[in-house]
Amino acid sequence: MTSRRATTTLWRPTGPEELDLVRALDWKAWPPRLPEQPIFYPVLNEDYAIRIARDWNVKHSGVGHVTRFEVDTAFLARYPVQQAGGRTILELWVPAEELDEFNAHIVGAIELVHTFR
Repeated sequence: MTSRRATTTLWRPTGPEELDLVRALDWKAWPPRLPEQPIFYPVLNEDYAIRIARDWNVKHSGVGHVTRFEVDTAFLARYPVQQAGGRTILELWVPAEELDEFNAHIVGAIELVHTFR
C-alpha cells in the first residue's frame, strides 16, 4: 500500500517574465530571486492571488498570471503564515536563500490557472 504525503495548495501571482522562467524550468520550480527580492511569497488563497495578478501585475506589466502548485505540508511548517492585510491576505515568506529547498518540496507541476490582460 502506498501512502501519499500530505500537500498544501499554494498560489503565486506572477508577471510575464517570471512565468517565462517557470516555463523554462519545465513547470517544476521557481526561479532564483533577484537581488532586490529577498523573499519569495506564495499566497494561501486563490482570491488574493487573483487580486494581485489582476490589479498589480496587469498595471505594471500589461499581463498578470495566477499559478497553483502543491507543496509538502510538513515542510511548510517552518514558514509561519503571515497576515499581510485583511484576514484573507495570507502569505508565506520564504527567504530567497531557501528557495532551492522550497522548490525540492513542490509536488507535481506548477499550473497556470488564470491570465489577465
